[in-house]
Amino acid sequence: MKVKWLGHSCFLITSRGGLSVITDPYAVGGGINYSPIKETADVVVVSHGHDDHSNVSAVQGKPEVVKGDGTKTAKGIQFRSIATYHDASQGKRSGLNTVFCFTIDDIKLCHLGDLGHVLSPEQVNEIGAVDILFVPVGGFYTIDAPVASQVCDQLKPKIVIPMHFKTPKCAYPIAGVEDFLRGQKNVRRVGGSEVDFERERLPAATEIVLLRPAL
Repeated sequence: MKVKWLGHSCFLITSRGGLSVITDPYAVGGGINYSPIKETADVVVVSHGHDDHSNVSAVQGKPEVVKGDGTKTAKGIQFRSIATYHDASQGKRSGLNTVFCFTIDDIKLCHLGDLGHVLSPEQVNEIGAVDILFVPVGGFYTIDAPVASQVCDQLKPKIVIPMHFKTPKCAYPIAGVEDFLRGQKNVRRVGGSEVDFERERLPAATEIVLLRPAL
């Protein structure tokens, strides 16, 4: 399985067989200055309706769109949704957020979207086992570095991929990734936007994999 970070919370995930999923496609503008999305996908997953996460029309092809509550199947992949909030006040400030869990190439993925709070025990149970966790770390709109670390401890994934943090192409008033990485063990800086994963080669202890956004 290949994971490519397009920017912000948007990833292109491609199976060995060529099936592709894009998460939370952004719209360029308003502080988001990553390259326009030009990739083709079979499925698009949307955690909530904000412009920096729901620009489905930018994705090429005719993808099936997965969003909202309930378990749904698209292109043979089952997507489980876990209802959460975009803030720490039960959605009163920023609304709702959906966490999505799905499996590709026998690897269990969990994309937290714009999670804004520590998970409840019930939500941790709903999410279940996680191999790769996509976690926001920038704060202000989402959980910040300390809470993101706490959520990682709750879910105990094999791989953590930080997202939704300040970069030269993101002008939002959020923190950079170094706050999250400070003091962490097993950090792998890929140096590019893509990384390959195989079920048999996932680490025993949690590893943080830092990607660079695609040009």
